[in-house]
Amino acid sequence: MAKGAALSFESGGRTISVERFDAGGGGRRPTVLLLHGADGMTNADRYRLGAQVLSNAGYHVFLVHYLDRTGERRAYFSTIGRGFALWADAVRDAVDFVARLPGVDPMRLGIVGTSLGGALAVTVAADDRRVKAVVNYFGFLPEAVRENARRLPPMLVLHGARDVIVPVANAYALEALLIRLGAPHEVHVYADQAHGFHGAAQLDAAQRTAAFLNRHLGGGSASLAPEAVPETAD
Repeated sequence: MAKGAALSFESGGRTISVERFDAGGGGRRPTVLLLHGADGMTNADRYRLGAQVLSNAGYHVFLVHYLDRTGERRAYFSTIGRGFALWADAVRDAVDFVARLPGVDPMRLGIVGTSLGGALAVTVAADDRRVKAVVNYFGFLPEAVRENARRLPPMLVLHGARDVIVPVANAYALEALLIRLGAPHEVHVYADQAHGFHGAAQLDAAQRTAAFLNRHLGGGSASLAPEAVPETAD
């Protein structure tokens, strides 16, 4: 799988790499930041495939290597606690960076995050109104968001009932928060899936993602190929 166009920006004095996958057509396009899971770019082809399919559906896509902020190749349970706030800052800086780029419509920005990336997406979206939509693939709900969030954008939450890495209770807690805040949302739990989607669930999740992004960002396709989101996670 080919890399996207190589870009970078500064966050906290560190250089953060970004791969850009452009949608076709002229003018400003709706744009998605894609946040990998704790596996980082050790399984880069999986995330690049997801970025490419999303771009083919009509979105500029920016795959953000946010672990560059702490110089790690992947995150571990022992490092997430101390690294999370720094990675969130890197994602906030990525929104700033992407919103200023040619061809990007800064009024139609969304984030698709997987696992750790989903938790970061929720965190950043809670205080950045430029983020108009979030797709959260089996991400955990950070306690700071649960306790302090005053608003959230429209959100699609997808989770596996058999997930033992990020228990499905996180999806239900996030659903309760979204209801309390009055945020438009969709929550779908796959009874036979764990930490990663396969087979029919993978296809269904991709289609839900396509319809959701099209509804809240506009300008994209209402359906995606099954490969639109990585099949497995960290």
